[in-house]
Amino acid sequence: MITRREAALRLDIPLEMARRHDIPTRMSEAQFTELETNPPAWLVQSRANRTGKRPVWAQLTCTVCGFTEAARPKKWWPAFTYLTCDWHAADELPPAADGMYRSEIDGIGSRFVGIVDEKP
Repeated sequence: MITRREAALRLDIPLEMARRHDIPTRMSEAQFTELETNPPAWLVQSRANRTGKRPVWAQLTCTVCGFTEAARPKKWWPAFTYLTCDWHAADELPPAADGMYRSEIDGIGSRFVGIVDEKP
């Protein structure tokens, strides 16, 4: 059995869309395969409207411990140099390159801190 969230991930649609179109909270692999091979009109339209500029889901992985999580990327997320869980210390990451300025962005996914190295 797969969850609605996993189905949304695999279909590359927002979770809100999965709820709105009554994808069940749990479904079998056979039901999911049927949905994927014979998509309803709303899913066909959604895929046709995708521009491909920004993915619907992003896989976040901690640079230090390897913890992963799927999250919906936000428009304000820059290109991160590193992602780390919020309980890791800054000295657990490689130091910033010479001449680079390091900034931290809290609130990425459920527990991540985004690290951005950029020139001042």
